[in-house]
Amino acid sequence: MNAPLEVEREARPPIGLSLFWRTFFMLALLLLGSSVGWYQMFRTLEYEPRVIDNARQIASLVNLSRAALIHSDAIARVSLIKTLAEQEKVRILPREPGDRFDLFNQTELERRMSAEIMARLGPGTVVASRVNDEAGLWVGFQIEGDSYWLLTDRSRVGALLGGSAWLLWLAMLGMVSLIGAALLARFINRPLRQLSIAAARVRGGDYLQGRLDENARSAEIREVNVGFNRMADQLSKIEQDRAEMLAGISHDLRTPLARLRLETEMSVPDAEARDHMVADIEQVDTIIDKFLDYARPDHVTLQALPLAELADAAAAPFTLRDDMQVQIDIPPELRVMGDDVELSRVLGNLLENARRYGKTPGTGVTRVRIAATVRDQWVTLRVRDHGPGVAPDVLPSLTRPFFRGDSARTAATGAGLGLAIVAKMVQNMGGSLDLSNSPSGGLMAVIRLQQAPEQRGGSSLLKKRRTGGTS
Repeated sequence: MNAPLEVEREARPPIGLSLFWRTFFMLALLLLGSSVGWYQMFRTLEYEPRVIDNARQIASLVNLSRAALIHSDAIARVSLIKTLAEQEKVRILPREPGDRFDLFNQTELERRMSAEIMARLGPGTVVASRVNDEAGLWVGFQIEGDSYWLLTDRSRVGALLGGSAWLLWLAMLGMVSLIGAALLARFINRPLRQLSIAAARVRGGDYLQGRLDENARSAEIREVNVGFNRMADQLSKIEQDRAEMLAGISHDLRTPLARLRLETEMSVPDAEARDHMVADIEQVDTIIDKFLDYARPDHVTLQALPLAELADAAAAPFTLRDDMQVQIDIPPELRVMGDDVELSRVLGNLLENARRYGKTPGTGVTRVRIAATVRDQWVTLRVRDHGPGVAPDVLPSLTRPFFRGDSARTAATGAGLGLAIVAKMVQNMGGSLDLSNSPSGGLMAVIRLQQAPEQRGGSSLLKKRRTGGTS
């Protein structure tokens, strides 16, 4: 009984992305790829040919200027140079041996332009981007053995996209693509998100709040919403009819059962037969109680509850029995969010289930241990017996209404609603129930409930104070 409870192995969900993020990344990649492809196509089919054509025009301008200067006298040459500078924004300067210049070959496109100009102007031509710290498009050529510079604005060959300009364009395209992808993904996934929320509410029994907009603009979404609302209405009606039927049948059986018990005690002379008949009537009455519990409303009011006190109160009737031993290892200050009546019934049903089916083999005594731990604002409550356990293929069906694992646990005399009621009550309190066989024998029920908000900041303290039952 003092052995620690086995640590449950929580199944971690596979790492994945939501539909929104998948759609977002796919659209973002598509838009970015389209933008980059469009820009590369523009460079190949439009921008580069235009720049090369402008480079040829620069070479033609140099040839024309050179020819004009060769065939003009000194006075006309000065006037020509002045006219080119004022009207064409072209300056012709003498090239000195000590001139400092940077070649026009920083990018692949600049090297292609330089090669095109030099091919048209012949050997000895120099194309520079800066001469004596003055930026521009400089073309060095010769006239009858004299060297000159022709300076023109770089805008004549277009704005070469390279370096920071390319990064700026890419950043702008990326930003626009991401914003567009986010808007499209949100627009596409909003109806699915609303459907998921509504389905979760319907699954939890909230049929009124789990309704969708039947006036959606999209015809397909509108049809889905209408169909979902009609389905929720039918489920609500079925649930209400089922609860009313169970409550009605259970209530109507109480009166004849009470009368039958009275007649049995007064009319049957044989004491042993009378005791057997009374026991059968009590068993039927217990089954009726189970039906009423299962037909209870799903909505409960949660409040902070002292878990240790509730466990002690629920175990008190069982500890008085000679055939049952209950050990409770719960920190006295631990509080959970729940309903006191529902949680008491959960513990009572689990203990009753253990008393009936969890006797330690060879002893005829049921040994049960109840322990609680805290992790990530959740309280894990474990109720474990040391009986024969349950066949693995039966475990998933134990919480199904009216199912009894007779093949694994004998003497099944109930209606098969005990564990189904436990699962339903735990779910109503916002928790979960897992049933598994303990490696060292017996069935273990693992209940996860929310920790009371005022204690969440002191979870580490609770763990330190916990004695026994650590896992």
